[in-house]
Amino acid sequence: MAKLHIAMYPWYSFGHMIPYVHLANELAARGHRISIFVSKKAHSKLQSHNLHPHLITFITITIPKVDGLPEGTETGHDVPMELNHLLCDAMLLTRQQVEEILTADKPNFVFHDLAFWIPQVTKKLGIKSVCFLVISATCMASGIKPFREVTDDKPLTEEELTTPPPGYPSATVVLTLDEIMSLLGASDFSGMTKLHEGFTTSMSDCDVLAIRSCTELEGKFCDYIQAHYKKPLLLTGHVLPEESESKLEQRWADWLQGFEPGSVLYCAFGSQYVLEKDQFQELVLGFELTGLPFFIALKPPVGCTNIEEALPEGLEERVKGRGVVHGGWVQQTLFLSHPSVGCFVSHCGFGSMWESLVSDKQIVLVPHLGDQIINTRLLSTDLKVAVEVKREKNRWFSKESLNEAIKSVMDKDSEVAILLKKNHLELREKLIKPGFSSGYVDRFVQSLEELAN
Repeated sequence: MAKLHIAMYPWYSFGHMIPYVHLANELAARGHRISIFVSKKAHSKLQSHNLHPHLITFITITIPKVDGLPEGTETGHDVPMELNHLLCDAMLLTRQQVEEILTADKPNFVFHDLAFWIPQVTKKLGIKSVCFLVISATCMASGIKPFREVTDDKPLTEEELTTPPPGYPSATVVLTLDEIMSLLGASDFSGMTKLHEGFTTSMSDCDVLAIRSCTELEGKFCDYIQAHYKKPLLLTGHVLPEESESKLEQRWADWLQGFEPGSVLYCAFGSQYVLEKDQFQELVLGFELTGLPFFIALKPPVGCTNIEEALPEGLEERVKGRGVVHGGWVQQTLFLSHPSVGCFVSHCGFGSMWESLVSDKQIVLVPHLGDQIINTRLLSTDLKVAVEVKREKNRWFSKESLNEAIKSVMDKDSEVAILLKKNHLELREKLIKPGFSSGYVDRFVQSLEELAN
């Protein structure tokens, strides 16, 4: 079978680009050639993830200026979520650059997600387009609804936004109006619909749908999407990198070693999210309230240059020896595999969601925005493998509600802890079974090879 050449143009968020590179590594490991369109700024940060530089090439794209975007904006990391729709406009303006490269290179496939215009280009060039989604199938399925045009005199109603679409396969994964606004990263309807339409147009116009998921986790949602779009839908599995050969940083290994197995709380909210200072302090005080040992890895909150200046007064002395609040990067997968860690408090981004599921730790979820909210409902209400922290009216939580959620899963004799652990371990057993992940990728590649002919 002749080897494939695949081009990729992921959305400008590292939460999208990194999974694309992970899939590229799996494809390259099987001998296929990959070209990935990225900005100059993203290129420098993604290089270390490229395990096959002889087969995976980054092609830098110049991101045009758009009114309203700060100077030098090239990734989602550079702007708040409410400006994402302007970044989407910038991506649209790269069409000519991308089309010229594709015309010259003529790959077999082009993978994309928010670049909704890719199928228009590929059809003209005789290339197949693959809408590869690194957002959960549950999230994408919830977005299948007839969004009508929004006008000043007829804005979208709350009922239109919050009513599940016909035939939606879950009665529990439902959102409030505020959560839907947050989900699409927009402060108004026009920005929200622009992002929604970007994804749905990509899915409607592409030749092939692909999702970073598996039937064991989201089978009914994948089936629902395929029934709606009536086109091939391929699943890649979780495509997590193989276990790192590196060891946990010695100071953290030594610290963890001082605690009983399963007693330490580990908390992280991904590489991009930055809390407001009052939210940060409430979170830290919630961990103190548990009385349990804890390790929190978060960026300094808004307006603070380091973690120390953001801590509540007197906290360091009060939790000395049992609590660490760290402002730098840590090896998350190694923390989650350490026997002293018993609970992962997460924002439920799709990457962290997968890492939590393949771990054997209890899961407490504090979603902030985007698909994190729907991922959380999938795990907490549909699969019943995690608990969600209760929210106040301001969409944040109190130290008491965080403490309550953590205690509910860390009390080994509680009904909640027993049920969640049982369900989680049953699902985990399937996800870590030898050959599970590689089998999904092998079937994915085989389907691509058949579609290329």
